[in-house]
Amino acid sequence: MNESKTVDARGLSCPEPAMMTREALSRLKGGTVAVLVDSGTSRDNVRRLAERFGWRAAVESQPAGGYRLVLTK
Repeated sequence: MNESKTVDARGLSCPEPAMMTREALSRLKGGTVAVLVDSGTSRDNVRRLAERFGWRAAVESQPAGGYRLVLTK
């Protein structure tokens, strides 16, 4: 069963967004995880982490600032 989860890591400094994402990915075998971050460093770290664990990462810039990463497997 594919699941969907959202991780809101806005306002947090690295490595917290990556740690929260790793926890979410470890709980799912597949599905979609949306991760909200507000810095380029967090965006890059979360993307690399997801790809290392075999997830595809699509990055969307948000109109109000920050990024939404959509991780799928």
